[in-house]
Amino acid sequence: MEQIKNNAALLVMDMQTGTLSQLPQTTTATVVANVNKAIAQAHEKDIPVIYVVVGFRADTPEIGGNNKGFSAGKETFTPEMMKQFMKIYPDITHGENDIVVTKRRISAFTGSDLEVILRAQNIRHIILTGISTSGVVLSTIREAADKDFQITLLEDGCVDRDEEVHRVLITKVFPRQAEVLTVEEWVKSLI
Repeated sequence: MEQIKNNAALLVMDMQTGTLSQLPQTTTATVVANVNKAIAQAHEKDIPVIYVVVGFRADTPEIGGNNKGFSAGKETFTPEMMKQFMKIYPDITHGENDIVVTKRRISAFTGSDLEVILRAQNIRHIILTGISTSGVVLSTIREAADKDFQITLLEDGCVDRDEEVHRVLITKVFPRQAEVLTVEEWVKSLI
């Protein structure tokens, strides 16, 4: 247990107003409850919690025309809209010592200082939650594996708009690079 507390961090990725507002209300309520349970357990065990949000500067200089995903909505990213979009979803628990990292792409590492923070804190094991499974979760697992992090994915702390894509990633793709657990299984592993 001491080793887990000393070298692990819980990442809560893209759990922000702009992403959760795109999901059905029942799906949002379920994933928020699961993530809050994981956050509470992390706080109880003194495991750092890091919130990763996607966001851009005014006039979005980070978004080029070749980026199909972000350039499609570039015109709607006004400074006020981006400020609201980037807020951590209000029902997500947020402790005063928790860290917030802003990224500029899909992966939690790309365009952020996440890796600097993890290395500075000697964190070698990341526990992931996030929206969406085929976006930030997939990209972050791939990059974290390449960076030699130990990875645990909390499967019910993630959701995707496409349930079949979520299922395939959770059952067939992610187990090759991460330990895949439910929030309840992870909580029990810390006892």
